[in-house]
Amino acid sequence: MQRSSWLSLLLGMLLVVAWELAATGLKLSTLVLPAPSMVMTALRNGFASGYLGPHVLQTLLEVVLGFALGSLLGFLGGVALGEWPAARRVFMPYLVVSQVVPKLALAPLLIVWLGFGATPTVVITALICFFPLLENTLTAVQHVAPQRLELFRMLRASRWQTIWRLKVPDGKPAILAGLRVAVVLAWVGAVVGEFIGASRGLGALIIAAQGSMDTPLMFAVLVVITVLGWISYQGMVWIERSLLK
Repeated sequence: MQRSSWLSLLLGMLLVVAWELAATGLKLSTLVLPAPSMVMTALRNGFASGYLGPHVLQTLLEVVLGFALGSLLGFLGGVALGEWPAARRVFMPYLVVSQVVPKLALAPLLIVWLGFGATPTVVITALICFFPLLENTLTAVQHVAPQRLELFRMLRASRWQTIWRLKVPDGKPAILAGLRVAVVLAWVGAVVGEFIGASRGLGALIIAAQGSMDTPLMFAVLVVITVLGWISYQGMVWIERSLLK
């Protein structure tokens, strides 16, 4: 590990120790701020009893499906809008407006239209992942070196050859950056979608823990979401480095 990585790890450990000392030294109520030791106990008991496992798998499934769907649509939409300026002028204002609408406000409508279960959550996750990839792909397709574009014209390359052999390969850094953002937002979308109408998943578990005033369990679920989100982000960073070698 690099020195900066060790420093980051040390900072995290110091924050946890300070949290533990503050919670125990100030004798804070468990309902207000449980100590990290209590959170870890709730986390261990949840996995040991098999209670947390199904919720983790449910949210993971929704994240994967929503991320894949939203990223695919965002990539294709970005390529299309980047290639056809007229379509961009027509559709872009509506796409921006669709992102301004809070996704939590759409959840009840999606439940009415799609029913209960994982489908509304997957749709919300896809909507959240869609725009970062759309915007990054659109930017990547539009900003290509003029000299290389002129070379492809001289070689009489077709539009599709220019897209898939020049614009998309040249725009890989921006496109992969959009994927990094989308994979983090996918966890936000899945958890938010589960807040309303879901009976299984980490978001539903947070609501259940809140209803039973089980604050250590709430923090334990947040720890699980944080760790899984960090792992998925680091996985995307590794994929990006492999593709950009």
